[in-house]
Order: sequence, then C-alpha cells, then structure tokens
Amino acid sequence: MRRISSVLPGCLLVLGMSCTLAGVSWAADSDHSDIDKRIDASARVLNEIMAVPDKGIPDKIMRDAKCVVVIPSMVKIAVGFGGSHGKGVATCHTASGWTAPAPITITGGSWGLQLGGQAIDLVMLVMNDDGLQHLLASKFKLGADASAAAGPVGRDAGADTGIKMKSEVLTYSRARGLFAGIDLNGAVISQDKDETRLLYGKFVPFEDLLNGKVRPTASAQPFLSAVRKYSHEVRESSRNEGLETH
Repeated sequence: MRRISSVLPGCLLVLGMSCTLAGVSWAADSDHSDIDKRIDASARVLNEIMAVPDKGIPDKIMRDAKCVVVIPSMVKIAVGFGGSHGKGVATCHTASGWTAPAPITITGGSWGLQLGGQAIDLVMLVMNDDGLQHLLASKFKLGADASAAAGPVGRDAGADTGIKMKSEVLTYSRARGLFAGIDLNGAVISQDKDETRLLYGKFVPFEDLLNGKVRPTASAQPFLSAVRKYSHEVRESSRNEGLETH
C-alpha cells in the first residue's frame, strides 16, 4: 500500500500537467479557429454586398480603393452612452496584387441618451495614399488622424462626386439587410496583435502585411478571392467601357 501511495501523487501530477497542456492546446486551436471563421465571415459579407450592385458599393469606388477592410458583426451597444467594438481583416492592393489579410480591430463610441444594442457588418475602403499611410501606422482615429465619410451607395449614387477624392476612408454598414453609408468619426482602428500572432505564428507589423511582404495563409483565400473577384470585375468593366468609347 505504501508503494502505491508513494506513486499515486506523482501520477496525479503528471495527469494534471497533461490536462493543463491539453487545455492550453485546445484554447489555442479554438482561438485560431475564431480568426479563420472571421476571415470566412468577411468574405461572405463582401460577397453578399457586391451581389446587389444597384444597392451596394458603386463600381468606381470599389475600383479605386487602395485597401479593403471588412468587420463582420461589429457590436454596437448603448445604455446611457453608445459604444462599438469589432474585429475583422484588411487587405491592400500592391503591384503584386492584394496582400495577406491583416487582423484589425475597431473601437469607438458616441454620447447621448440611447438604449439598445445592434450588430452590424462594416466595410471600410481606403481611397488614397494618405489613408494608406494612416492604416500602415497600425493605429489611427477616423475623423482626427484620417478624414472619413459615409460612402455613397448604389451603382451611380455619388460615384462621380468629389467625395472619394476628399475622404481618405469611406465607410459603409449593413444591418438587418439594409446597406448604407455610416458616420464612424471618432472610431479608432488598430492592428489586432494577438490574432496576428495566431494567424501567422508570430507577430508581423501591419506595414509588412499590407505592403505584401507576407505570404497569405490557406484560410485567407476565401476573403482574398472575393476581393480579387470584385475589384477585377469592376476594373475589367471600366476598361471595356473605355475601349468601346474609343
């Protein structure tokens, strides 16, 4: 009995350590699964929005976008004061094509007598080099560091105005099937460092990701395929229209 008793604590210790390591491994796998699901959700949001061109992002806006950011299911909560938080991914267009997705977060709020809660899908388009540089900085505030405006909606709505030339970032939201421009001034955009480590196995700066220095993971392909599809389609459409006029 003494022999068994002396061995038992050691066995329990080993078993406990094994369970702990298994728990850590499960948690890591679960977290990695979350970012993969978020990438898939971002692709789905973009596909659904672009499937209705007459009520979505104008072709000319999508064609000229330097970066595309999608935040699926951003949570907006208001109890006395408003607040929002969401996670998603960003990709930018380079000479080599669209870059590996960069995990991103958005936080912000507005004061006022409000009560309720809502989850929305958010799309942000970076339209010029100034907006791109702010995005590469890994953290910036819409309306303060970078000019932002609610984006025009519909195939032709506002597409020919100077709004896309004046604003660094155009913002859109979708809630309960309704897609429209949204004012996000005051929201803070920053790199999600934890999910960057999960996705790429180490921390990679925004600048490296969005300048195309990192190879995309397999899980990134649905999102990148959606971005390529619609940017290619509108660019090809524009090019063909130009050829026809000549």
